[in-house]
Amino acid sequence: MRGRALAGAMVVVLAGCSAPSGTGSPAKAEETVVLGLGSEPDTLDPVLGYAADGGSLLYDGLVRRTPALDLQPALAEALPDVEGTEVTFKLRQGVTFHDGRPLTGADVAYTYTQVLKAANNSPIRGDYAAIDRVDAPDARTVVFRLKYPYAPILQRATLGIVPAGSGLTSGSAAPVGTGPYAFVSWTKGDKITLRANDRYWGGAPAVKKVVLAYTADDNARATRMAAGEFTAAELPPKAVARFRNQQGTTVHEAPTADYRGVMFPLGRPVTGDLAIRRALSLAVDRAAMVTAILAGAGTPAYGPVAPGTPWHNPAVAGPGTPDRDAAVRLLEEAGWKAGADGVRAKDGTPARFTLMYPAGDSLRKELALAVASDAKRVGIDIRLAGLDWDAIEPRMGEDALMMGYGTPFDPDYLNYELFHSSFAGQGFLNPGRYRDPEVDRALETGRETSDPAARKRAYDEFQQRISDDAVWLYLVYLKHTYVVRGDWSGLTVGVEPHEHATGGLFGTVANWKPAP
Repeated sequence: MRGRALAGAMVVVLAGCSAPSGTGSPAKAEETVVLGLGSEPDTLDPVLGYAADGGSLLYDGLVRRTPALDLQPALAEALPDVEGTEVTFKLRQGVTFHDGRPLTGADVAYTYTQVLKAANNSPIRGDYAAIDRVDAPDARTVVFRLKYPYAPILQRATLGIVPAGSGLTSGSAAPVGTGPYAFVSWTKGDKITLRANDRYWGGAPAVKKVVLAYTADDNARATRMAAGEFTAAELPPKAVARFRNQQGTTVHEAPTADYRGVMFPLGRPVTGDLAIRRALSLAVDRAAMVTAILAGAGTPAYGPVAPGTPWHNPAVAGPGTPDRDAAVRLLEEAGWKAGADGVRAKDGTPARFTLMYPAGDSLRKELALAVASDAKRVGIDIRLAGLDWDAIEPRMGEDALMMGYGTPFDPDYLNYELFHSSFAGQGFLNPGRYRDPEVDRALETGRETSDPAARKRAYDEFQQRISDDAVWLYLVYLKHTYVVRGDWSGLTVGVEPHEHATGGLFGTVANWKPAP
């Protein structure tokens, strides 16, 4: 499995980049942790996509990932053999839900069936397309019956399990799981409060209360952290500088597969022109973005599969430094001629488009400004628009967007939904409406074959093809940066995916203990 391949090279135990001083928080305060987060979930229901890849404090999957990204049993008693089209799990004994109900195979079958049920319109339904059905022949047995052998099936078994006949999709008053924390309350736009599950099968957490506090604006979140409102906060790299030598705080960095890049709407006259997209890739200075915007906490990006992971195609790489002369030649040859105002045009159409970004995200704003500045040097005029997500979504077919995605897990993750033609225009999945039969075939091969060598060839081909088509303008891979107040043990994490708010460092809070 891919997680096992990553174990030796990429596991990280977070060490403070600036050593904390002071004695930490008072004893009573240490029983409560307030985490400052930038993005609030739309739902807490695993059936509707909440923390499907693991890392939730509310739910457990059949398996979970270690900091090394290895898979280990969670609700399952052991990892099953994965051969053919039938995979059988035996459940751990003695596990109960937060409301006291015992976990059974029927709960697991129910959860996956609800994801697969078309009427529920689950946004993650496509991730489980290989599953025909999930049966529970008895209370401790679960059988996945697959449409075809599917190599990443264990990777998909991190989905949080809800009780049969309940869960948010059927109108339950509160989310119920088996995880180390139980739901208390949710004040939309403000916070979610959780309490420790003292009957947790993995041991009762030392931290008895967790508050997930949401502040979308990066600067406001940093200000609240500085004012002492948060025990810990996730912040963009530049925002953590003020905390590096602050008494009683520690800055942590985690390597990731989390990238930022420009999504192009391919049906538009400017962004749909391959010469424009290739010229922009030649013109932007990724190294300068890493230095100036990420304060060194990242690396240049040229594709959706992170370097250093087993599935990365090393042939997909950029020039390292911008080549604006080559960008200009490319534009000229494609008919984009310089105008008196410095903006190129072709057949009366100016080389101009809008690039959106979420208004409260200072990192994406700075990256968008840098792209616009570099584009101007080669005669492309990019107009910026900082908007909220509700305003962004309906415009993605018309305007470009500074997006973020990425996962260190199996390459079937995200890439199928982002680039397969069957997902074109489905919200934030393939929003640029990319369609290419060769890419479809490569993704289908990677999904449906179990031969590792054949899968590697398929994903190498996929990466090369979308690079040749310049489907996105990939810019940077991030390091996730956190600020933590006080002295704690148990803060361990591995390579993180894009969605780190439900996992990553904060996903380990059940293991946090005040340092002696």
